[in-house]
Amino acid sequence: MRDEWSDHRREREGFRRRRCARTSGWEDRGAHVALVARRHERLAQLAREIADAGGEASVHVCDVSERSAVETACRDIVVLEQDVAPVSGAVDQQIDPAPSSDDVEDIERMMRTNYLGAVYWIKGVLPLMRARGAGWIVEISSLAGVTPQPDEAAYSATKYALTGLSEALAYELAPLGIHVLVVHPALVRTEMFTPEVLARLPKSAAGSFIDPDVFVSATLRALARDEISVIIPRRFRAVTLLRAISPGFIGRALARIKLAALPDRGHSH
Repeated sequence: MRDEWSDHRREREGFRRRRCARTSGWEDRGAHVALVARRHERLAQLAREIADAGGEASVHVCDVSERSAVETACRDIVVLEQDVAPVSGAVDQQIDPAPSSDDVEDIERMMRTNYLGAVYWIKGVLPLMRARGAGWIVEISSLAGVTPQPDEAAYSATKYALTGLSEALAYELAPLGIHVLVVHPALVRTEMFTPEVLARLPKSAAGSFIDPDVFVSATLRALARDEISVIIPRRFRAVTLLRAISPGFIGRALARIKLAALPDRGHSH
């Protein structure tokens, strides 16, 4: 399970996002950062770091896979800051491949976290955005949300669901002044990638990592261009284009590369 790693990653990268935004002119908008995760002590530390950097943040302890918890946190945020600009979807849970050996309960929780968690937040903030006639929703999907990964079928399914939801809402909500962007990062260098996780990746993946600040800057540029979907880094768009032309070729190629890297590939099926 990766939920503890992803919690730490979200909290650390939330500060990186804020730091990057401040150097990009976004601090002039008076943004208030609502920090949401399960561990209060880490959120409080991050809030102090943001305050020391001249920003403003509030702490909201919440398990995003629980609808009632999200609804409570959302109400608190709306009461606290009427001008909050939610950035949803920066939540991720992944389980070890392949799904044929995963427990159904793990897959269900991953769907609640990666997909339904985003749904809960969108439903929570939409009334305020509709009333205001403006808003931004940024969902963090994955390259696995546009190109199925043979060793991560269940994870890919959650990200495909998030991609479909986001792109449909982008067109549905645009007339209301609400901008939806879905971001598809490849591999972002975070603490999630422990030696154990890296051992399950193809050796060629080492050159695919990007730094969090690079990811954040690319996301902000996509927002400035009013894009509804962006792949980061952009060179990976070639994979999706090739898949559109020859999906079978790309699928078999990914299977050969990724499944061969699994230490227990002989016991996955």
